[in-house]
Amino acid sequence: MWRDSFRLQLFCLLMAVLALVVLVHNFFQLEHLDDDTILGSNWITENNVQHSLSQTTKTTRKPYCGYTQQTLSKREQAEQESLLAAIQWPKPPEGTIAFAQSTDPTHSDFVIVKPSRFFKVGDELEVLVRMKDFQGNPKQYGGDYLQARIHSPGLKAGAAGRVVDCQNGLYKVFFTLLWPGEVKVSVSLVHPSEAIQVLLRLREERPDRVYFKSSFKSGRYSETTECNVCLPGGLPVCNFTDLYTGEPWFCYKPRKLSCASRISHAKGGYLKGLLTQEESLFFQSDVNIKRPILSSGPDLVIVKPKAFTDSSSMDRVEDPTASPSGYYYEDQWRSRTHWIHNFNKSDDITECLQGKVIHLFGDSTIRQWFEYLTAFVPDLVEFNLGSPKNVGPFMSVDLRHNILLKFRCHGPPIRFSTVFSSELRYIANELNNIVGGRNTVIAITIWSHFSTFPVEVYIRRLRNIRRAILQLLDRSPKTSIVIRTANVQELGPEVSLFNSDWYSFQLDSVMRKMFSGIAVHFVDAWEMSVAHYSPHNLHPNEIIVKNQIDAFLSYVCPLQT
Repeated sequence: MWRDSFRLQLFCLLMAVLALVVLVHNFFQLEHLDDDTILGSNWITENNVQHSLSQTTKTTRKPYCGYTQQTLSKREQAEQESLLAAIQWPKPPEGTIAFAQSTDPTHSDFVIVKPSRFFKVGDELEVLVRMKDFQGNPKQYGGDYLQARIHSPGLKAGAAGRVVDCQNGLYKVFFTLLWPGEVKVSVSLVHPSEAIQVLLRLREERPDRVYFKSSFKSGRYSETTECNVCLPGGLPVCNFTDLYTGEPWFCYKPRKLSCASRISHAKGGYLKGLLTQEESLFFQSDVNIKRPILSSGPDLVIVKPKAFTDSSSMDRVEDPTASPSGYYYEDQWRSRTHWIHNFNKSDDITECLQGKVIHLFGDSTIRQWFEYLTAFVPDLVEFNLGSPKNVGPFMSVDLRHNILLKFRCHGPPIRFSTVFSSELRYIANELNNIVGGRNTVIAITIWSHFSTFPVEVYIRRLRNIRRAILQLLDRSPKTSIVIRTANVQELGPEVSLFNSDWYSFQLDSVMRKMFSGIAVHFVDAWEMSVAHYSPHNLHPNEIIVKNQIDAFLSYVCPLQT
């Protein structure tokens, strides 16, 4: 009888151990997934139902498990709240707003304040923009997203303007007049305020509208599963969260293969049907996306030169955040915050970079720098690493002058065609592996691939990069570090939902604030693309890239003044 009792106790003990193993296994599978996701995910189920605009104004921020797992210090929490407050956008009034009552760029206009006054170089020009709806009625609230510039086509000169939203349907635009001659004003409506609210809803509630995938392979057998910063549902996942930075990344677990068999990462695609029929009216290429607003009076002023002849420093400012940060004149970018040397000869670039290692980290917009330098400098020869085209990593070498140029894309999320898993590197980790010094040059850009995610995801990535930069500068203070900002691009109805200039503008504002006050330099690709006469393009044309390179190298090899 005691044997039966012993067997029963042993059986119960074994069952308890088994239950514990199953519990631990399930916890591992669900690691880093929040309660909403485990229960079916609030944001994915709610967004299967189409929303009207009146609902979007009442939307509260929903937790998104990829970034809610982080533990922030009080200082980090305060900074994040400050950053989010700084980019808050004005909202339309509560209630449904019909398309006919939305902003119409054709009915809207602008006027130059005191156009007949005497203007000289260095003066400020003020423009008043008056927004109206499709019925010709003045708008009573703000929130439209505008871009503005002054330009002189004959001089190939241009500069961006500073827009101030009066939040009553009126906008003031301020320009600094930086060259003499006939100067024309151009103002464009990028998105009406009603469209901005749709973009805001999509960013907070549909970060899954761009999805990713990974391939897993063992022998001849392979599987492909979906990946993202966070995955909804209670299915088993592979947890690829970075051990050093804590950057979250997950893929659904293959049915037969192990997580360790992952071989590649790629963009999966873009979701369709994100808008209601009424919302889609706010995104029409020839109606309300990047449409010009015309002047109801003169659209140009005559600017006289300064009275004195020595004007070499009249456009210089001490403030690194000055607006505008620079301007074009004869197709050359003139920064107002530092002296730019024009590297028009390949020998000039070679002399600047001799003996240096140049690391380019980021997306395809900084890959353009790699391509430009490799093509322009004859002795800089690309070494074939067997990397996928347009993906990298890439490397060019000048053995004669001891120059090494490298490009590597940033870690996920990244919408490239196919990236080998072994090449998925986070910028912060790469920086931690660089010794640094006077012969080390680093350039970074990171923005475009984060436009579909809540801003907290981007803040986290920048915080990790900033920490690595500060550590690098602490051990090697003579390291040159340059940040390339975002730039504007051509927009259509579909692109606007994923890569709108408004998304980029918000991220760029966050980036500039987070990197202000530390020993990094900025190449203002944003103003360089807004101010130029070329059509907007995600990948700016060669003359703009050339000016970016001049600004970049002028930090690496500053002029002795």
